[in-house]
Amino acid sequence: MKTDALTIGGRTYASRLIVGTGKYPNFEMMRRAIEASGAAMVTVAVRRVDLSRRGGESLLDFIDAKAVTLLPNTAGCYNAEEAIRTARLGREAGLSDLVKLEVIGDEKTLFPDNEGLLLATRTLVKEGFVVLPYTNDDVVVARRLRDAGAAAVMPLAAPIGSGLGVQNEVNMRIILEAIRDIPVIVDAGVGTASDAARVMELGADGVLMNTGIAGAGDPVKMAHAMRCAVEAGRLAFEAGRIPRKLYATASSPIEGVIR
Repeated sequence: MKTDALTIGGRTYASRLIVGTGKYPNFEMMRRAIEASGAAMVTVAVRRVDLSRRGGESLLDFIDAKAVTLLPNTAGCYNAEEAIRTARLGREAGLSDLVKLEVIGDEKTLFPDNEGLLLATRTLVKEGFVVLPYTNDDVVVARRLRDAGAAAVMPLAAPIGSGLGVQNEVNMRIILEAIRDIPVIVDAGVGTASDAARVMELGADGVLMNTGIAGAGDPVKMAHAMRCAVEAGRLAFEAGRIPRKLYATASSPIEGVIR
């Protein structure tokens, strides 16, 4: 079974799982993991790619651009100006007019700089970019990003690379309830398949992950596990779970039973 497709900025994607390209032991392992994930969108850090293609082997050589959509990101940018410049560089190099926008405000936690994020979002939207900003799990900021023209919002589940899963489920639920007109894609903190399934069961439109797959003992198997988890979590959300009850309820009806 397959769930309904994910749509971002008028474009439709067959998978609700977005994967990254960093931290793999080698490019071939990355390629195999991407294939196993079934992802239709793959994010690459503009500042870590040899856009000139003159420096020998590049990760772009291991990504089938016909099979997946490239999502350039502005990882490593600590102010709006850097992020805007990096997004422009990625588009000029022919990567995409999509951008996963990161403006980092704290070097230790890698939490976003919300003021810089809003400024960069407004600027890039005006320039025709399809902007997907990485943000805190803050409903006020999420609304402002949507109002600024973001094509989706990407709240963190936990600090980047932490593998802690959703740490503030209340905030996540509030965002998912408040933002209904554009996708909410949970980004950062997913560590294993159960984390991904839980995110989707809450009603997220998608999930983006890198370390949870690349840092696993077997990245290819974990990529497959994450693919299954995202699909299962979405199906469970669409199906609607049974209510939680304190006491047991018989699975077989007792009416008409001869005693």
